[in-house]
Formats: sequence, C-alpha cells, structure tokens
Amino acid sequence: MKIEQIYTGCLAQGAYYIESNGEVAIIDPLRETQQYIDKAQQENAKIKYVFETHFHADFVSGHIDLAKKTGATIVFGPSAETNYDAYIAKDNEEFNLGNVTIKVLHTPGHTLESATYLLIDENGKNHAIFSGDTLFLGDVGRPDLAIKSNLTKEDLAAMLYDSLRNKIMPLENHVIVYPAHGAGSACGKNLSKETVGILGEQKKTNYALREDMTKEEFVKEVLDGIPPPPQYFAKNAMMNKSGYDDFETVLKKGDVALNPEDFEAIANQEGALVLDVRHEKDFVKAHIPNSIFIGIHGGFAPWVGALITDLKQPILLVAPKGKEKETVTRLSRVGYDNTLGYLEGGIEAWKAAGKDIETLESISAVEFSKRCKNKTVNTLDVRKDGEYKSERLKGDTVQHFPLDYINNNMNAINNQKTYYLYCAGGYRSVIAASILKARGFNNLVDIAGGYGALKNTDLPTTDFVCPSTL
Repeated sequence: MKIEQIYTGCLAQGAYYIESNGEVAIIDPLRETQQYIDKAQQENAKIKYVFETHFHADFVSGHIDLAKKTGATIVFGPSAETNYDAYIAKDNEEFNLGNVTIKVLHTPGHTLESATYLLIDENGKNHAIFSGDTLFLGDVGRPDLAIKSNLTKEDLAAMLYDSLRNKIMPLENHVIVYPAHGAGSACGKNLSKETVGILGEQKKTNYALREDMTKEEFVKEVLDGIPPPPQYFAKNAMMNKSGYDDFETVLKKGDVALNPEDFEAIANQEGALVLDVRHEKDFVKAHIPNSIFIGIHGGFAPWVGALITDLKQPILLVAPKGKEKETVTRLSRVGYDNTLGYLEGGIEAWKAAGKDIETLESISAVEFSKRCKNKTVNTLDVRKDGEYKSERLKGDTVQHFPLDYINNNMNAINNQKTYYLYCAGGYRSVIAASILKARGFNNLVDIAGGYGALKNTDLPTTDFVCPSTL
C-alpha cells in the first residue's frame, strides 16, 4: 500500500494518491490531471477510482477530466447530484482497491454530500481517513457554503456536530488524518500549518472535538467569526457539480504569445482585463494603464477568485518570462478559463513599441513617517479584519479598507484625496492600488514593506492583541 499527499501550497489543498497491488485511487484531484496519470504509469498501475469528498468550492477539481482519460469511476458521497456520470455511494459502502478497502462515511455538515473516506489496510485495520473539509487539523469545515432554501447554516452546523461524533470520533486514536486543506484556506477559520495528523491528537487539541461540548455550543463556536465566503466559491462548486471545459483546451487557448499590437487590439475588441502577475516591485516601476496587479508569487488564485467577479472575464496576461503557462494553469484551478494570451517580451516589448506606461509611487516606511510629521495624510489599511484589530497605526486618518471587499467599498473613499496604502508586507497594498487606479483613483502612494516595516518606525501603533482573543 502506498499513500502520497500531493499538496498545492497556493490553494492550501491536498490531493491524494493511493495505490495497492496495481490499482490506484485519486482523492480530490487538481484541475491539471496529467501528473496523476504519469505517476500511475511510472508505478505500472491503473487509476480505478476518483473519490471526491464533496463539491469543492475553492477550486475546480480534475475529476471529470481524469475519468475521461483513464476510464476511472467518479465516486461521490450520498445525496450528491451531478450532470455527468458518477457513482453515488451509500453510507458505509466499501470499495476494493488492490488489497485494501476504502469505506464511505457520510459526514454531512460542511456540505450535504460531504464524505470521509476510511482506508482499511491489508490486515483489515483502520489506517487513515481522508476527511475532505469535514475535519481539518485544528478546525472543521465551515457550514455556510451549501445552504438550501430549507436549511440554515445552523442546521448544517448541527449536522456537522453529529457527523464528527457519530462517524469520526469513534475511530481509533492511531488513525491518520489526511484533510483536504491546511492553513491559508478560506474553508475554515484556524487551520493548522501541518497537513497530516493523528486522530487521537485532534481529539485532544481540536476545539470542535471536545467530548463535553454540547451541540448548541458547537454550533455557536463553529459559526463564530466566519467571514463571508469569497464570491467565486459558489461558482466553483457549480462547475464541479455541472461540468467544465477540459483543461487542455483551456491551456491551449491561453498559452498564446501576442505582440504588443495584437495584445492591445484583443484587449480593446474583447474588453479583456489586463492582469499583471509580476512582482509588485516591477509593477510599481512600469505597467500598462488600467492593468490589475495580482502577483503569481503570492496568494494568487484565491485573490483572483475574490476580486475578479466574472469567471468568464476575458483575461490577457503580463507575466514573468517562463511563467505564462503556469499562470494560465493556476487561473483555471479556480475556474477562470477565458485567458486569451500573454504579452510576448513583457513590459519591455510594450515600451519598445512606444505604448503608454504608468507607474505607482512607492515609498519606504521611513519616508512615510517623515511625511506624516509635515502634514496630515490619509491612510488605507487594506489588511483583513483580524489583522487590523490585532494591531495597527494610530490616528483618525487611518481607515480600514480591506482588500477582500474593495469592489463593494469604493464609495467609502474620495477620488480627489491622496491615499497612502499599506498591508502586512507590500503585496496586497499594490493589488488594492492597481484596482483603485483602474477605477479612476489617481492619487495613490504605496508603502513598501507594509505594517511589518511601519511598526519599526517612530509612528504610534496600538498594542498587540492576540487574534485568538478577539
């Protein structure tokens, strides 16, 4: 028996490769599936099953493509309904894989069809659970992503309580826990940085598995402090349920080199968004007018999903050389399948063609501190709510303006004023500035290094408050 976790850091997502006696099961595959096929071929094995723990909301799964290419059977938990061929398992149904068995435990709560897959080894002993978004390390899945007209998030939270206590907690302490996500995912609140754990340890340390916790207490705690889900979650879940274009078609359409003239023509004809994925330090020095910055080196796909509201939006890329195909791939992981090409030669080719460029003023935290002493400055803190409440600059002119909700909060600022923007380290502030610039806010200054640099100046800051106590 062989188990391999294939972890994708930018999505904080774990897919799993399980092999026994020449037969393979893939659990929660990514959109690009060739990696799983290649691995099975290297092991002289055949992919038999593609198990989905639920209809994922934060990425587009590769289950449909993988089944088409390999003939594998797609398996969902009870109550799932799809627009393509899939096997809908019964609770406690078992699937043979070589010399091992995979047992379906229906664990509704995160979503109605959520399933945990129990791996039983060659000796008939419970070995591991692949818990999807039902159980994370340190947390459990949020129960507000699958609400139907007759169900509330409180109803789903109550279901999750029962699932955890009736299906997972009775399992032996030695059982390994393989969750679908780790820290960084918006599918839970306080996920651990670890990506593999032991059930016994979770019973001791995970707040949601306290033995003395009542259902009412669980519902209150699991719902407390959950931010609204990113706008793309429901759209990705629908793609996973209804189907999507195959990955190779999406990649072929997007991985197209365009000279500056063709790039500009397509941008105008198609109403394409110019997405600049270079480093923020490069973007501030020179960028195409009205382009949006979301650097591929940061939390790229989740920020695209949170900020670009139309999954069908035509997109043109300005990318670091050699990163074009990767960018198209990472966009497709969250359902953005309408990339139309990239600027060949990058921003230097754009300049050489005599095209207009713009810059964004970016200053050090020390320079910002000097400017604050000479005049009143308006400052936008674009960090998340918990970061802002934990510690921030003091002053009446410091305004919390979280990047997550920038599209809804434009009327909270004045395009006639000059604003200085900061985040934690400099990545998100440039994203925010690029969006504001594209919307007609021209008097913007980025504070390089963000709050990490600002708190080392002589500017007054609030005392640190641990986020867990907020």
